[in-house]
Formats: sequence, structure tokens, C-alpha cells
Amino acid sequence: MDQPEPVRQARPAASARPARASRTQLLQEQIKDRILQLDLSAGDPMPTEAELAERLNVGRNSVREAIKALQAVGIVEVRRGLGLYVGRMSLGALVDELTFHTRITLRDGRTGLVELTEVREALEAGLSQRLISRQPGADLQELAEVLDTMAEEARSGRISPDVDRLFHEVLYRPLGNALVGQLLGAFWDAYHQVEHELAQPDEPALAILQRHREIFTAVAAADPAATATAMTAHFAGVRHRLGQ
Repeated sequence: MDQPEPVRQARPAASARPARASRTQLLQEQIKDRILQLDLSAGDPMPTEAELAERLNVGRNSVREAIKALQAVGIVEVRRGLGLYVGRMSLGALVDELTFHTRITLRDGRTGLVELTEVREALEAGLSQRLISRQPGADLQELAEVLDTMAEEARSGRISPDVDRLFHEVLYRPLGNALVGQLLGAFWDAYHQVEHELAQPDEPALAILQRHREIFTAVAAADPAATATAMTAHFAGVRHRLGQ
């Protein structure tokens, strides 16, 4: 009686195999490890290219290529005439990518801008609630001054994007979270880099001012429900513009 042939397991497709890191990628990881080993912080001077080459037993050209890659993502900062420094956190690369893909989706009904706005709205809705729960007595004097500037601009018929952005930046400053400002700034930059491709807003500047005043009043009163309502109204205006 013939024996059944053993079942052969199919080999995984080549595309399923993890890609091997290149020499430059491996060197990047070694440089990052070296930064951690030296207990360096953002803005601190790093070893020179020559020192890294000697320490890692590689050529200067290899180190230079790895440094360029790390510089592109903000991990390393190259200061001309001064040397290498640990980079400060930046979301510039994220802004470029968001802007590019948002421009692509403008051809398909502005899907990218809508999604970008939804993410920012969800983020700010949560942050505003955290602000009034953690910092109910936060000093809002600086925010009030920004609101006064906004009121002056509104009387002239237009609120500048810079003042609008500053309002949201100052609003969450009491949380003491540096990443919050950078992340909101990334969304803001991506949005306003394609703003010129949208229809001009038909909403009066005084109406925009009023929505920001409502946010200020609700946060100052530490009222969760009023804050949520004010945030929803604010972003309703943004969604209206996207629908034009």
C-alpha cells in the first residue's frame, strides 16, 4: 500500500520576509545608540564625524551619509562651522507629507482636508477638557490679550491666520506639554499650505471672533459642557468652509 506523501508546507513569499537593513540604516541606529550611551539631550553637542567613524570602525563617508539621513528626520542637527548637535524635536517632515497627500486628495473632494480637520477637532476637544480638569484656575491673561488682538483685526474685517493660530497655541500652554503645540502646529501648517486652493470664507470676521470668545469664556468658567459646545461650534465653521 502506497504511503501518503508528506504534506509540504508552503514557503513564505519573498515579499513576506523582513527587509534587511542597509549598512547606512544600521549605522544610523549605532549613532542613535551612541547618543543615548552618552546621555545627550536635545541641543547638546555630539561627537564629530571623525570620532564617530573611529568609534564605530567605519569610514568618514559612511558616517556622513548616515548623518544626512538622521538630519533629514531631525535627530541630528548640523551647524556649519560648529559641528554636530542632537536635534530638537520637529514635525517638519510630517507637515511636508501631510501637505503633499492633502493636495493629492483635493482632486477627490477634499477628503484629506476633511480628515485632517476631524483629527485636529478630536485632539482639541480632548485637550480642552483636560485643560479645565487639570488647570481649572489657569492664568488666561495672555489668552485674553490674544483675544483682544483678534477683536482689533475683526473690526477691520479679517482675522489673520497667525493670530488665530496663536489663540489655540496659548490656550493649551498651561498643560505644559511641548508636543501638543508642535502637533497642533503641524496640522495647522499642513492646512494653511493648501488654504489658497479653497474658496474664500463667507463667514464674517466678527462671527469667528465670537466663537473664540465662547471658547475663552467656557474654559475660564471651567465648564465642560460649554467648552465642548464652543469647540463644536468652532470646528463647524471650518467644516462649512471645506464644504463650499
